[in-house]
Amino acid sequence: MNNKSESDKPSQDEFFYSHTVDVSVSKTSMPENENNPEIIKELIQDELLLDGNARQNLATFCQTFHEKQVHELMDLSISKNMIDKDEYPQTTEIEMRCVKILAELWNSKNAIGTSTIGSSEACMLGGLAMLYRWRDKMKAMGKDSSKPNMVCGPVQVCWHKFALYWDVELREVPMEVDCLHISPKSMLEYVDENTIGVVTTFGLTFTGKYEPVKELADALDKLEEESGLDIDLHVDAASGGFLAPFCAPDLLWDFRIPRVKSISASGHKYGLAPLGSGWALWRERKDLPDRLIFHVNYLGGDMSVFQLNFSRPAGQVISQYYLFLRLGMEGYRKIHEYCYYVSVFLGKELDKIGIFKILYSGDANDGIPCVTWTLKDESECSFNLYDFAEKLLDKGWQVPAYSLPKNAEEIVVQRIVVRRGFSIEMAELLIKDVISTIDYFKENKFSIDESHKKLSGFIHN
Repeated sequence: MNNKSESDKPSQDEFFYSHTVDVSVSKTSMPENENNPEIIKELIQDELLLDGNARQNLATFCQTFHEKQVHELMDLSISKNMIDKDEYPQTTEIEMRCVKILAELWNSKNAIGTSTIGSSEACMLGGLAMLYRWRDKMKAMGKDSSKPNMVCGPVQVCWHKFALYWDVELREVPMEVDCLHISPKSMLEYVDENTIGVVTTFGLTFTGKYEPVKELADALDKLEEESGLDIDLHVDAASGGFLAPFCAPDLLWDFRIPRVKSISASGHKYGLAPLGSGWALWRERKDLPDRLIFHVNYLGGDMSVFQLNFSRPAGQVISQYYLFLRLGMEGYRKIHEYCYYVSVFLGKELDKIGIFKILYSGDANDGIPCVTWTLKDESECSFNLYDFAEKLLDKGWQVPAYSLPKNAEEIVVQRIVVRRGFSIEMAELLIKDVISTIDYFKENKFSIDESHKKLSGFIHN
């Protein structure tokens, strides 16, 4: 028998009362009955509180701040299927307007292109076009086309996927301690007549620096003059493609270089669009082989399609268009210049501490708004950067520590990516926490051994 009176029952108006307290929902199987949507939303919302704070995530290159109008446009477009061009002709028109804007931004009058689900799909499309152009060329010369290779520096994992999925030998020029990117000299040692193209990264995920696109193109021009070997360039401008046009407009990296046949970029990085936004552009129509374009008519009209994905949301493209119109050249320039300002500030403050060697600190002509550092050899710290990253996480800061790729793997670095929404005030708070973390290790010394070397939980995306 329940002896509690009615007055003992908690009131639904009580401040800390939640209507979820009596609800238990299976987490691994489908419930038998339907549930109240508000209750289920609150249950999931409470679980999501256990995720890290996105604004303190200094590992990701992806945007974590969006204006309310972007949220509203994403809501408006949630049921629009980007692929259904006949049903949503105005969305298709908006996509083509974005391509024209990007073509102008990347200095081409004749470029064609498409939206993608992030720059990884855009890279795949750029790689496929290179592969098919090379095959056609080899066939026209009566040569074997069964052993294609691709030459690149330290690339994002999507290029490893491309090489594996399409059976292309990936010739990744290894980093060297004194050269953390592909150089013209090292590139030329890897190319031959079976090279479908050279991929250069305009904003390396490992350090944030731009690879020397113009120097690589010049070296390939000279190679063609001397040997007749004609090798295309693809620029993976995942981050830099939406930075250099605004903050380093005189830097040559885009379609102003004749050897650059295609460019891929992430709209959801410094294009400021929501996650799932990417772009792939080709210099001219002839640079995108016809065999890669499919025509479908079962959605209501004849449509040309060149994407790996088929059904996909339209909100990202519409939001990208909104941002182009809303911000314009001036707005993008202001936002990105502020990001560079913050990254330079962080580099100077970290350098003042005395134990860090700054590898890159956000020069607009050299790379993205990013700071990368390692411990000085003479610092004699009682911690390594893996320990340091883990301890910073106690304060909520996600600052990745990782070793560099082959031939430079003994170098362990940390990296901060400065994005829209990361203010100078937040940077000052971060520096305070960095100093307090160093003080913690001074007061709690321990010897470094292999057990402290933990794999980073951060992915280069």
